[in-house]
Amino acid sequence: MKKELYIFGGIFLFLAIGMHFKEWIDHPVKHAMELPNAGAYGIGAIHPLVFTAALYLVVLTVRKIVGLFGRKTK
Repeated sequence: MKKELYIFGGIFLFLAIGMHFKEWIDHPVKHAMELPNAGAYGIGAIHPLVFTAALYLVVLTVRKIVGLFGRKTK
């Protein structure tokens, strides 16, 4: 469970910094305070969690598929 939270948090940071690099460098507090007024694709303030969850599900699916084929039988 702890490993999955680290993966989710890593994806969250990767997406947040990757998509809003200039804002996080120039004025991070102002950018975070404007989150309730965000209008990203009509999702609003929860868009960071929605996009992170979507990418996490893709990563989780790939990890599970690789895990199934990666196991060696005796």
